[in-house]
Amino acid sequence: MFARAKIIVQGKVQGVFYRVFTQKNALKLGLKGWTRNLPNGDVEIICEGDKESIEELIKKLWEGPPLSKVDNVEICWEEYKSEFKDFTIKY
Repeated sequence: MFARAKIIVQGKVQGVFYRVFTQKNALKLGLKGWTRNLPNGDVEIICEGDKESIEELIKKLWEGPPLSKVDNVEICWEEYKSEFKDFTIKY
């Protein structure tokens, strides 16, 4: 079943290659969407694909790259739109 999720990751997640980590794992899982840093220090992710793959990505997001420290992961499930061709990092 295809799904879409908006995810906000809080903690020490900027300046630690968190977006690159997210992109690498999302692509490995066949997901599409994007990730970006937010001004308040959080990282935002919009991803679409197989719901099980999104749930697998969420597990990885809790781990994060070695220098990160994840305090919270907020997930908001949305209607699947099929609007992305790849998984990118927004700057």
